[in-house]
Amino acid sequence: MASPAIDVTLREAAAAGTVPGVVAMAATAGGPVYEGAFGMRQLDGTDPMTLDTVFRIASMTKAITAVAAMQLVEQGKLSLDAPVPAIDSGLAEPKVLTGFDAAAQPQFRPAKRPITLKHLLTHTAGFCYEQWNADLERCIAATGMPQMSSGKRAALRMPLMFDPGERWEYGINIDWVGRLVEEASGQSLDAYFAEHITGPLGMKDTGFTVSLEQRTRQAVVHQREVDGPLTPQPFEVPLEREFLAGGGGLYSTASDYLRFLQALLHGGSLNGARILKPETVAQMGENQIGGLQAGVLKANWPLLTNDVDFFPGARVRWGLGCMLTLDPGPNGRSAGSLTWAGIFNTYYWLDPSKQVAGLIMTQILPFADPATLALYGAFERGIYATIGET
Repeated sequence: MASPAIDVTLREAAAAGTVPGVVAMAATAGGPVYEGAFGMRQLDGTDPMTLDTVFRIASMTKAITAVAAMQLVEQGKLSLDAPVPAIDSGLAEPKVLTGFDAAAQPQFRPAKRPITLKHLLTHTAGFCYEQWNADLERCIAATGMPQMSSGKRAALRMPLMFDPGERWEYGINIDWVGRLVEEASGQSLDAYFAEHITGPLGMKDTGFTVSLEQRTRQAVVHQREVDGPLTPQPFEVPLEREFLAGGGGLYSTASDYLRFLQALLHGGSLNGARILKPETVAQMGENQIGGLQAGVLKANWPLLTNDVDFFPGARVRWGLGCMLTLDPGPNGRSAGSLTWAGIFNTYYWLDPSKQVAGLIMTQILPFADPATLALYGAFERGIYATIGET
């Protein structure tokens, strides 16, 4: 599981301060092919990055929540295409923002059609994030509704920015999926994950909270300043949340998440633990949004995120829980590969055609950090070069 060339690339990036520290791993159908940890968990600290470093994986949570939902679809407890269960007015009576009146108050109308689980899993329901949608930010400010960071359940009751099924825009959809999983299963989301996904796969460091011991292994988030330097930030203060964020609340390690990717690579099972049927895994990796273009986001909060366009000019679509690239990627991945990321600059890809999956983890804001993305691309090229030699 060594590659001197990849080691040099990652080590030099950490030594130069391009990233504070980084953990990267990859596997093929035959098993792990690379693992490496370089740099520091905190730039002004003394703890080195290690393979068991704990990260806030943010929206990499979404793929795990999507698997949970598809388990319940397999059991007939949820449906992809029927209107979602009326567990809350935010889903049962969705309202679309139509604009603002002369007093700057938002105006709404009922949505033209019900929201389905497929809409939520593909980010075509109409829900958005205010960091990428100025109209939503303006609406939240005008109405006084809580932001998602508050942990209040009322924050989920955002208006839609468009009617379900009419376009793609990234948003809080998978947080609603987490609530549907809880209602359909009768379990809290953390308990459901532990029993049906993370526990069976041996993902012992993955959960919605960190223990005192895990905190000693946790990487610190760094803010990229305008002129380039990285500044360590304090550890997050735990909130008394009213809901578990299926769209972004998990902590994990690179090795834990690679096990999850390996299970998907193997058609839903790993080391005798099956989490999905092969046909369900295949369905999740198919284009579910037709000709709608996906994946391009314009930053509204520059301290939190840069503009997002990982594959300029390429045909990008969405499967059931993750991005789907219809064209080959520039760094080795095949057409039909799956991918997504977390806002603190953690990234993964899964290439069913070449049977390889990989991930890279650091802790930097804003999202889509150009330096991290360049390192991610170099790592991906190194992995394909490595497996091409074997």
